[in-house]
Amino acid sequence: MKTFKLEAVTPEKIAYSEDVESVVVPGKEGSLGILADHAPLMVELTTGEGTVREATGKTFKFAVSGGFMEVSNNVVRILADTIERHDEIDIERARAAAKRAQERIRASTQEDVDFQRAEAALKRALTRIRVAESDG
Repeated sequence: MKTFKLEAVTPEKIAYSEDVESVVVPGKEGSLGILADHAPLMVELTTGEGTVREATGKTFKFAVSGGFMEVSNNVVRILADTIERHDEIDIERARAAAKRAQERIRASTQEDVDFQRAEAALKRALTRIRVAESDG
């Protein structure tokens, strides 16, 4: 199968830079899969779970929150607020974050700004837990 370069970058680090066979990301309008020779594209990402199939055939999952993906000339660039491979996630920390977010949601109203922030934090934490508990 043909490959392309995947570069995943956060404000803190280069999270991933390898040749891959495919990548699936959580786009704002739904999941989006990319293969080699894909047409140029720019898409906004949302909090969710993605999948990479490396050139070796190995597949792994990752958690992403926010950002953009650009596809051009067989290079896919993911610029995200956070990106974590399944094996990089501290599951206990994610569970603690989910618990804190649930407590903030219970203590606020839906019109409250903190409610929206807590809801977003809960979605990020639950995504991280789901990805960490996956087999990769």
